Amino acid sequence: MKDKQHRPWLSVITGGESLVSHAGGALLVETARRSGLAKELSAGLGRWRRPFAVHDLGKITLDLAVAVALGGDAACDMAVLRAQPGVFGLVASDPTVSRLIATLAEDSDGALAAISVARATARERVWNRAGAPIQDGKVVIDLDATLLTAHSRRKTPPGRGRRGFGHHPLLGFADHGGGGGGEPVAELLRPGKAGSNTAADHVAVFDAALAQLPAPLRRPDEAGRVAVLVRTDAAGATHQFAAHLADAGMAFSLGANLGHFDIRTALTQLPPTAWTPAYQARKPRAAERGVQIEPREGAWVAELTGCVGLSAWPPGTRLILRTQRPHPGAQLRITDHDGMRVTGFLTNTTPGGPAHQLADLELRHRRHAGPGIPPGQHGVDVGCAARGQHRELVPSAHRHPGPDGQLAGHGVREGQAMIVTLRHRLIRVPARLICHAGALTLRLPPGHHLLAQVLARLRALPATT
Repeated sequence: MKDKQHRPWLSVITGGESLVSHAGGALLVETARRSGLAKELSAGLGRWRRPFAVHDLGKITLDLAVAVALGGDAACDMAVLRAQPGVFGLVASDPTVSRLIATLAEDSDGALAAISVARATARERVWNRAGAPIQDGKVVIDLDATLLTAHSRRKTPPGRGRRGFGHHPLLGFADHGGGGGGEPVAELLRPGKAGSNTAADHVAVFDAALAQLPAPLRRPDEAGRVAVLVRTDAAGATHQFAAHLADAGMAFSLGANLGHFDIRTALTQLPPTAWTPAYQARKPRAAERGVQIEPREGAWVAELTGCVGLSAWPPGTRLILRTQRPHPGAQLRITDHDGMRVTGFLTNTTPGGPAHQLADLELRHRRHAGPGIPPGQHGVDVGCAARGQHRELVPSAHRHPGPDGQLAGHGVREGQAMIVTLRHRLIRVPARLICHAGALTLRLPPGHHLLAQVLARLRALPATT
């Protein structure tokens, strides 16, 4: 009797020219083409192209970003694209890529500015068609840092302050709210020893993020206010950064370092009636649509603006506290009071009006989450001289397109998938490339209709002229 419990024995061969291992890469290539990113990169980097050069510099740069999106972490990983010319076209060799990087590194500021302008132009075109991520009349920019572990051959490499070795970049994301995650708009590469609350770094990343927004969205009104909200954790709560935001007419919501205030004394001055229940957002239940906002049991908010000194902060700055019962087993901090966890944030949003109640502002600030690029996805290793170019390539690689509500399972929350999950289900899809009557057709295996639907929707959009 044959044993049917074992898996079938397979013979392995190489040299299948019509096989494609990353059919989802066509989704990234088509997105860059329809958004105009490919065209803008070619035009912006054209002045660095040498006479009689075969490869376009914009396409090489875009191929580097696609290689990162497919999971590569070194320039030599472009070999995956080079092995599939039917999907990615003619891909430059490793020596050509190295020469490009060396050429751009000679004028790194100009090259980075050209790539940044290309990204901003493509983003404006996409937002004009799909709609800008506006929440309560404002574009929300989240700033946060992330830790990236790097390999070191030294036995005792210099640490980064958290018992590790690597990098500490500062990132800026445009929050899409319930319609998606964060869209990377600005980044600043920093060594692992970089400080968390360096005001100059926050100012630089904010200015770069603001330049990525379309001009109408960052134009001030008659009162000098700009419809942009900037959110950070306590690392961004510095006097210099807050003053810079206020001078630019921005609304801000900065996590407060309560150790700088006499919170215990201020809390004793608050009457019990000053506390109101905090809000929480939950998933919709049966017969409900959209995110539901409801009071959170065991959590309250209050304003301490008149009980602490805020003269060093921009005029109109308010301090709002949140107190809640700590989770079982959680240790209290020195800033906690009466057995309750106490947190706070600083904002210049004026009181009154819809969605401006204390609980609304606290919920708005709490929706700021550390975006963070996943470990190991920190750019293309092309040498120290050109590391500044990573920060312009990686955001293009990690903004994967995807439809709403068509993914489910582990790694998916409310129809929005993690990068690793999205790459596994939508990018790393095997296929067969068929040539018939002079036309190339990508035949997907059963069960991958989602990729075909997304590609059809993309190709239905008008091409960029």
